[in-house]
Amino acid sequence: IVLIDQKKCRAWRSCVSACPYKKTYFNWFTGKSEKCILCFPRLETGQAPACFHSCVGRIRYLGVLLYDAEKMEEIAKLPDDELVEGQRSMILDPFDPEVIAQARKNGISDGVIDAAQDSPVYRFVMEWKIALPPHIEYRTLPMLFYVPPMSPVQASKPEDTITHNSDNLFHDIDDSRVPMKFLANLFGAGHEGPVRYALAKQKAVRWHRRAETVGDIDRETADRMLREANCTREEADAIYKLTALCTFEDRFVIPPMHREQAIEMMKEPHEHREEVGFGFVGGPRRGL
Repeated sequence: IVLIDQKKCRAWRSCVSACPYKKTYFNWFTGKSEKCILCFPRLETGQAPACFHSCVGRIRYLGVLLYDAEKMEEIAKLPDDELVEGQRSMILDPFDPEVIAQARKNGISDGVIDAAQDSPVYRFVMEWKIALPPHIEYRTLPMLFYVPPMSPVQASKPEDTITHNSDNLFHDIDDSRVPMKFLANLFGAGHEGPVRYALAKQKAVRWHRRAETVGDIDRETADRMLREANCTREEADAIYKLTALCTFEDRFVIPPMHREQAIEMMKEPHEHREEVGFGFVGGPRRGL
């Protein structure tokens, strides 16, 4: 979680212009730069951030990813078309006994390892490979991922009659309302391969579920779509369950934060507990 220290901010606003994701803004009332803090006080008590908790579409997920920090420089030097797979190679398998042993050796608690094994983000990014990092060409290796959006079924209404614009029930990926090149610039550093893979798998899940529930698509066609998208029936059902039927416990797998371990590096935790409260005595403001 990247934060801006309100005590050290001097209102130079260099962070606003330097942020490649344009997530930092300047508060003219307080004279400080601000950004999303991912509601870290809520996370420290095991609660989901406010926007995650209140998301009407239930499209936000939170989980742990274990990664090899020693590979960061190597991955950042890769050419643009290898960055997506390069970042995935940096993320470690939380079920690997060697990874678990090294994580424990590095001081990562079993609670964090268990959360990594149950992480919905790991499934989207590593198992299904349908979630992609935004603007990875900046080489900041963000641990934030998006599933490329599937456009709604295209249709027109001439003379009060709704007709589909495609010969099939679901239109082709290249006929989406959001241009493929636009999505590739967002999630693939300009390369369409990772985006096409993610969209093809989502489309295959659509066909599979349509064949299962409505039955107006024959099973053979649905299975062919799954094979072309490198997907199985079991995987398609798992994607459907986690995207459409998920509970709070499925979407948010928050590990124990262990603040005492971070505090222990600076001072004795019991002294910190009795001396330090939350926040500042006075709020930030402009002027002398």
